[in-house]
Amino acid sequence: MPLAEYVIQEITKAGFLEPTPIQSQGWPMALRGRDLIGIAETGSGKTLAYLLPAIVHINAQPILAPGDGPIVLVLKFGPQVRDLQKGVEIVIATPGRLIDMIESHRTNLRRVTYLVLDEADRMLDMGFEPQIKKIVSQIRPDRRTLYWSATWPKEVEQLARNFLFDPYKAIIGSEELKANHAICQHVEILSESQKYNKLVNLLEDIMDGSRILIFMDTKKGCDQITRQLRMDGWPTLSIHGDKSQLERDWVLSEFKSGKSPIMTATDVAARGLGSLEDYVHRIGRTGRAGSKGTAYTFFTAANARFAKDLINILEEAGQKVSPELANMGHGAPPPSSGYRDRYRGHGGGRSWS
Repeated sequence: MPLAEYVIQEITKAGFLEPTPIQSQGWPMALRGRDLIGIAETGSGKTLAYLLPAIVHINAQPILAPGDGPIVLVLKFGPQVRDLQKGVEIVIATPGRLIDMIESHRTNLRRVTYLVLDEADRMLDMGFEPQIKKIVSQIRPDRRTLYWSATWPKEVEQLARNFLFDPYKAIIGSEELKANHAICQHVEILSESQKYNKLVNLLEDIMDGSRILIFMDTKKGCDQITRQLRMDGWPTLSIHGDKSQLERDWVLSEFKSGKSPIMTATDVAARGLGSLEDYVHRIGRTGRAGSKGTAYTFFTAANARFAKDLINILEEAGQKVSPELANMGHGAPPPSSGYRDRYRGHGGGRSWS
């Protein structure tokens, strides 16, 4: 790797012994100054695959002057922009929030020469394509663009064609939708009314102080389940879009430290299981960076249309398919309705759907 000594020292200090497969492929390509498409499952190391070359890129640029915007822009499905007016080399932002910052003149994109689109499939699934196009239209055409995704549907491919020039393409695994093989997936068919008791039974079986993440359909449901679990003696906090940034930071801190080992959460859209991509990304919150994880999915009649594709994902990952799910995949009438998701941590994790 043609990396500066200061980079090697930091990698060594952080305890990394060798790069992940996507880093092995991505670093040399990005460091050569070419556009890049990187396809690899959640938890495979994509973030460092683009951030390390970004740091090398920044150090080759003139130092920021007062009023300059960032040099590196990372668009992704998640964090928000802060302290822009002080001057920062790297901005990591959701598309909508970044547009707010640009339109309020808190930053500009004149200096951006390294653009990363992270979780491209998730951003498109959430309807961010118009915002992404608006942002990219304001970035100089001689930029370097790196495009990262866990899946490669036609919409993601089309967007890549619009934004990248003669890119390298690194695929770890396949372009098909698939789950991280380090995650043990359990899918149970049940009715909506059975969910809470089943959740409590699961917690009694697996609760050992490690971290558990429970995905919910709605913010209201998230708060209701959190209250109910706390009343039943389970150390639970919730996190969703109606919480202030201060509250979200505190909840995450309590969860990461293990002081509150159970956290309920919603996807940003708060719309339940909208696609199999939702499922793959949700369970991918565990089993990261080579760790093992376990995901429990509560599957009901409302999700029956996903049964066949879910079976394909389970079979591809070598997971057991229950007779009930197999019957649903063949069109047999399921129980009643709903959906949810849960995880548990330490180095590994679990997830509940």
